Amino acid sequence: MKHILHLMSSIQGNQSYSIKLGRLIVEKIQKKYPGSTVEELNLAENEIPHLNPDSLRSLFSPPNLLNEEQKESIRFSDDLLKQLFKADIIVIGAPLYNFTIPSTLKAWIDHITRPGVTFGYGEDGRPIGMVTDKKVYVAMTSGGVYSEGPGKANDFVVPYLQAFLGFLGMSDLTAIRAEGLKVPGIKETAMENAIDSIVID
Repeated sequence: MKHILHLMSSIQGNQSYSIKLGRLIVEKIQKKYPGSTVEELNLAENEIPHLNPDSLRSLFSPPNLLNEEQKESIRFSDDLLKQLFKADIIVIGAPLYNFTIPSTLKAWIDHITRPGVTFGYGEDGRPIGMVTDKKVYVAMTSGGVYSEGPGKANDFVVPYLQAFLGFLGMSDLTAIRAEGLKVPGIKETAMENAIDSIVID
């Protein structure tokens, strides 16, 4: 039995391909691990706040040095971290917006990036990811084709998530792509092909 955290970052609501694909991934996980629990977090509907100078200082300060007002300013971040560490499997809906991830997903990443909590550095200066033993599935959707061909150089979704989540210790990442959703001759079977490609480790 697993605890699954499903993050949705699309602003398209029920019309979102990435939300639909993410939920299909969750369903397949549940089939493999009966009895698993699912926690959904819609980053767009919850309006994840972007960091400001005050909250940034609080995030990077030792907890014992924070006053009550500063602790309250990072309460949202603390709640997100509890969700993250509780999860065994994380499914991230990541539509490609202007070659990269939605700002809602970037805001979530900023809130979970905490020195001494989710990452640190060894004596040799190498980064140490502290969010370990997690499996991550990325439900990436795009109007064009970015896994190969001329569009590949403009994919700053999967490479970015692999690099940064890996930095935090989440290096076991599988990307499921529904791409070409706006391309004639491809869009007709794009979702079907994506669904067929879902393999749960």
